[in-house]
Amino acid sequence: MKGLTGKTALVTGASSGIGQAIAIRLAEEGCNVVINYHSDSNGAEATRHQAMEQACQDMEKCGVKTLLVQGNVAREDDAIALVKKTIDRFGQLDILINNAGVQSASPSDAIDIESFDKVLGVNLRGAYLCARETIQHFLASGRPGSIINISSVHEIIPRPQYLSYSISKGGMGNMTRTLALEYAAQGIRVNGIGPGATVTPINDEWTDDPAKRAEVESHIPMGRAGTSEEMAAAVAFLASDEAAYITGQTLYIDGGLTLYADFREAWSA
Repeated sequence: MKGLTGKTALVTGASSGIGQAIAIRLAEEGCNVVINYHSDSNGAEATRHQAMEQACQDMEKCGVKTLLVQGNVAREDDAIALVKKTIDRFGQLDILINNAGVQSASPSDAIDIESFDKVLGVNLRGAYLCARETIQHFLASGRPGSIINISSVHEIIPRPQYLSYSISKGGMGNMTRTLALEYAAQGIRVNGIGPGATVTPINDEWTDDPAKRAEVESHIPMGRAGTSEEMAAAVAFLASDEAAYITGQTLYIDGGLTLYADFREAWSA
């Protein structure tokens, strides 16, 4: 992708799944990558190893560098420190990937408020805090930059028993559009991707069960779940100069899930 070599990217929640794949892909494209993790230090180290392996044919001459930073993005002090450590290490921050996320299942009339606050805190508050600190850096440095929010098809598709998750992703979509509009004149682009059903550790309850996986995939027009690498490819595009005229958009990468799959057959006039 054009314009990524030599850039510095911060990826939150990069110890596994989509975040890990994004960090690896951006390193492969020539970006220095800051790998944020909350508690899975082993996963973060695995991300670093794979990123460097993909990016470098000759490790001693490789220009790509990585940095691991532990932190809970829902905590304001951690979010501030995460961006500061990135700038202190690399002198700049060009790309923020707001990927850190959690979910919790419960009937909507029985959600524990602590669980509700945790999901909103990580998925929405954390994304905003990291975006705020990053935008402040962009403005202070006078440099253009890109923010990409990892949302979900549940930004627009209701998800019963996952109310807090759906609220957080709906809010993320509005945050994407609002920040994009507010800072477009300063050369700051803000976009998102909305993954559909994706094979990641967070979804192993159904990805590892053939019957459950078949049920999930029956609702997807393309008939299969997506991969983390497919999500990462879209992120690399949106972060690159190839997407220089795109802002305020959420790109749904879902095998057609948002096309109202149950209307494949003409059962209604």
